[in-house]
Amino acid sequence: MKIVDQEELRAVEQALRGYFPKSSKVHGFLFGMSRNKPYTLEVVVDSWPDFKTIILRPDQQNEHVSNYTKKVTLFCTDVQVLKRMIMEENAIDWSTYFLIGGFDISLAPMLKEVAASKGVNVRGFTLVHLMFLSDPCNLPELRENSIETRIYSLNESHIDLVNKTWKFGGDEKGYNNIKNLISNFPTCCIVDESSRPVSWMLMYDYCALGMLYTLPEYRGKGYAKTLITFMSKQLHAQGYPVYCFIEEENDISLCLFKSLGFTEDPSYRAAWFEFNY
Repeated sequence: MKIVDQEELRAVEQALRGYFPKSSKVHGFLFGMSRNKPYTLEVVVDSWPDFKTIILRPDQQNEHVSNYTKKVTLFCTDVQVLKRMIMEENAIDWSTYFLIGGFDISLAPMLKEVAASKGVNVRGFTLVHLMFLSDPCNLPELRENSIETRIYSLNESHIDLVNKTWKFGGDEKGYNNIKNLISNFPTCCIVDESSRPVSWMLMYDYCALGMLYTLPEYRGKGYAKTLITFMSKQLHAQGYPVYCFIEEENDISLCLFKSLGFTEDPSYRAAWFEFNY
C-alpha cells in the first residue's frame, strides 16, 4: 500500500479517466486536489505505478479534518484487492463513525462482510443514479433575457441560506462544508430584484453538480434548467468533468437532467453507507 503524493496525483487522475463514469467520484476529488483546491484527504493505492484500488480517506495530519464529516471514497478494478486493503492493511479506520460515498453498489455485500468481521454496524444511507454529460453541444442555448442577466455566483453571505435548505445540512459541519464549496469551487444562482438568491447550484468537492434548489415560491419558472445549462457549459469549457448523482426516488430531477443530455449506465447504481453510526 502506498500513499500518493501531490506530484503523482495527475497520473492517477489520468488513469481513472479510462473507467468513466464509474470512477467519476474519485476522479473528481483528484481533479480538484491536483489543481490546488483545499482538501483534508489522503490518497492511498494498493501498488504503484500500476494500481487496482484507490482509497481516499481523512488525512489525520490535516488541521482542518475535524471540521468535516468523516468520509471515505474508493474505486477498484479488483474487489479482492480492495477487500485485503480494508480488512488486513488498515486502509480504513474502523474505530469511529465514517461514511463511504458514491461507491459501486455491487461492492455492498463485501463491505457488509468486512464490517461484520470488525464488529461494526452498517446501514445504507442513500442509493443514486450517476448521470454524466459527455457532450454539452446538446444543451439548450441561453438567450439574453431577464433570467440569464440575474445569474451570479454565491458568496459567503449565502452560506446560512444554502445550509438550512440542504437535505444533508443544517448543522455546523454542513455549514463548514458549504463554506468550503462556496469559497473554493464554482457556484451559480439566480437572484431576485433585491439581489437575494432564489435558485442555486453548487459543486461538491468531488466536482459533481449538486445542492440544486429553488425556493418554493419561485418554482415552475425554468430556473433549475437554466442553472444546470449555464453551469455545465462553464465547467466543460474549464475542463471539469460534468456529472451528478441523483437519488433513486427523485424522478423529477432525473427527468430534468436526462432532458438536458445527461446519460447513465442503466445497470449501474452508486450508494452511500454509514458505518459505526
